[in-house]
Amino acid sequence: MPSATSEQHAQRKAFGMRVRELRQSAGLSQEQLAHQAGLDRSYVGQVERGERNVSLDNIHRLAEALGVSPGALL
Repeated sequence: MPSATSEQHAQRKAFGMRVRELRQSAGLSQEQLAHQAGLDRSYVGQVERGERNVSLDNIHRLAEALGVSPGALL
């Protein structure tokens, strides 16, 4: 499997920063967001650091837990 390009890393990092921004604005910890989204806390941390290629299903879970549309995360 090919590794991610620098552009893909940058996209993942930008997505993660947006998730973190919205989580902090909502006054949620990573653990609280993970619980509300039905995800593991360590996964949320990896998303926020841009270490994960997030699936569409998990984008929807995170958006719902944050009270925003999936498009607001992109």
